[in-house]
Amino acid sequence: MIVIANILTIITISVGVIFTVVTTIGVLRLPDVYTRAHAASKSATLGVLSILLGVFIHYWFVEGHFSVKLILGIVFLFVTAPIGGHLMSRAAYMSGVKPTSLTVGDDLAPLLKQALLDNPKHPKSEK
Repeated sequence: MIVIANILTIITISVGVIFTVVTTIGVLRLPDVYTRAHAASKSATLGVLSILLGVFIHYWFVEGHFSVKLILGIVFLFVTAPIGGHLMSRAAYMSGVKPTSLTVGDDLAPLLKQALLDNPKHPKSEK
């Protein structure tokens, strides 16, 4: 049982390290804030989750200690990290940060324009 737990620990921590390296490369190499935020929020979340899962497996099966703190950390990170990345990208968009010229489409612009026009307090409102 210890051998299987060690193999699972090594595999999950290795996967976490690979995702973390991919995150680092993505943040350094991608062209704009939106693609960097995507790399940071998605692959970093998977990387840290895999590392935490590997540590949890090690402590539970090898050390015999069931860590509720690690489980709560995994759940909290799984819920909050993608939402934080989305909100940072949304804030950058709302503050006027332009995407790279390689960006193909902008699906949020017409929705934002319509939302502003539907707002009765907006000076250009049609109502």
